[in-house]
Amino acid sequence: MVTSSFANAGSSSAPEIIRSTSLGDQVYETLLSQLISLKIAPGSRMSVDALVRELNVSQTPIRAALIRLETEGLVIKTHNVGYSAAPMPSRKRFEEIYDMRLMLEPYMVARASRNMNDAQRDTLLELTRRMESSATDDAKVAYGKFAVHDADFHAWIIQLGDNELVAETLSRLHAHMHLFRLRFHTHVTDEARLEHGLIVEALLAADAEAASDAMKEHILRSRSRMAPIFEALP
Repeated sequence: MVTSSFANAGSSSAPEIIRSTSLGDQVYETLLSQLISLKIAPGSRMSVDALVRELNVSQTPIRAALIRLETEGLVIKTHNVGYSAAPMPSRKRFEEIYDMRLMLEPYMVARASRNMNDAQRDTLLELTRRMESSATDDAKVAYGKFAVHDADFHAWIIQLGDNELVAETLSRLHAHMHLFRLRFHTHVTDEARLEHGLIVEALLAADAEAASDAMKEHILRSRSRMAPIFEALP
């Protein structure tokens, strides 16, 4: 039986499937959240049979989710071995990802600011509300939930930017960014929420320059927050 909500992530009880539009998406989002929070550690084995028992679903959505994660570079499939979580990327890859984000995301958010209609403004406000609602007394749960909503926020802006080639590139970059998301304290999510707020204000005002500047500042600050992690990487 499929259960709902990410509310118990990080607890000692069995993980619960995140509510989504389809069973396949639910399983994918649940595995993604476990990779983000390091409940599934980089390099560790991901047995299909074990995941079937853990999530109480059939093999079909498990395999579909693993294939999707493999395509995004978050999971590796080895012949005669099976699936495992991808290892932590190198420091060089980390720097390259942020360089690409700085080049592409300010451009996309500026385009998005010019493309918004009333329905899309409502969607933006709903995405913002979800990020705000991820606050909790448990820092690990808070960050895991926030990371999922943060990914949705950036993906939505990129989609609204309406450049398929750039969107495809950024989609892969953001997938790899998940591998750098360690268990931060809540003040990190608070900082990011404030930065997101400036992006949202600029989008709602249809101010392309302010949106681009706010996104650039957000990425630079994110890079700075991640610095202790990537400086320790080989």
